[in-house]
Amino acid sequence: MTHLFDTSAILAHHLAELGADRVQALFEDETNHVGICVVSFLEFEVRLREMGLSESERQGEILRYKTLFDDVILVDEAVCSKAAELKFSATQRLPNIDALIAASAALHGAMLVHRDPHFLGIPPTFLTQEMLPGK
Repeated sequence: MTHLFDTSAILAHHLAELGADRVQALFEDETNHVGICVVSFLEFEVRLREMGLSESERQGEILRYKTLFDDVILVDEAVCSKAAELKFSATQRLPNIDALIAASAALHGAMLVHRDPHFLGIPPTFLTQEMLPGK
């Protein structure tokens, strides 16, 4: 896997916000192998519900995005262990879900693509990152 998208990257793409064009380019580049951590689907669905989408609309969007990814990374003991390591090494607060997402990228040698500044507290020796422009 070359890239793993955080939920923030998917939301930027879905909402056509700043960074959406970069996410689209990464999806379209056939040399990329793009993944997502399964917990991002939870975050994505919650956000879609907060935006007022119906159950069928949410499921349709989730299914549409699932087809775009080459890999969906499941959370297992190795991911949890790496997430703890990343949380302890971070120079600023790193929420648990985001630690799991970052750990998924780190364990698979993928670049984490996001727009959440708190990921920047993870030392570069643990994780490569691309930060998209903010909202």
